[in-house]
Amino acid sequence: MLTVGLTGGIGAGKSEVSRLLVEYGAVLVDADRIAREVVEPGTPGLAAVVEAFGDGVLTEDGRLDRPKLGSLVFADPERLAVLNGIVHPLVGARSRELEAAAPRDAVVVHDVPLLTENGLAPLYDVVVVVDTDPATQLDRLVRLRGMTEEDARARMNAQAGREERRAVADIVIDNDVPLDELRRRVREVWDELARRAHPTT
Repeated sequence: MLTVGLTGGIGAGKSEVSRLLVEYGAVLVDADRIAREVVEPGTPGLAAVVEAFGDGVLTEDGRLDRPKLGSLVFADPERLAVLNGIVHPLVGARSRELEAAAPRDAVVVHDVPLLTENGLAPLYDVVVVVDTDPATQLDRLVRLRGMTEEDARARMNAQAGREERRAVADIVIDNDVPLDELRRRVREVWDELARRAHPTT
């Protein structure tokens, strides 16, 4: 088994890269999706979030109001640290379960947005960083996700900088390119990962 840590800043296009890697044969462990699952209604994770931030972070039907919670934490490092302290251990435990269930010869790609920030690079055999110019990130967040520029900048500033991410990378994928070029580059990366996973084949 080869474990891969895939990361990149918000709006860098990491989700598209992970989708392509799955298309080529990877087993995906998606930290964002798991982070949503561990705060579903009725979970200990949601109870802990409500205890820390109050009932105001819930929707009328008792689900987590993500935009409201995001507006509270992304501009406040202390509150963000509290949220991460609740969610990250739960995500880590579930990620390890999913990795353990993968085939022994699999390339397991962990899609981890905060890999750099949390010093997680040593946990993986290979770290792949999806890299994009910050101006491109900002444009995508405002134009495609409907964020205000202020909210987008706050979320970008809450993450590691571009050079910090590149410093932990074994492989960098440039995503300031058309989709066809991105697909070609991801295919090259997949071929390299497959070689590392099966060096004798």
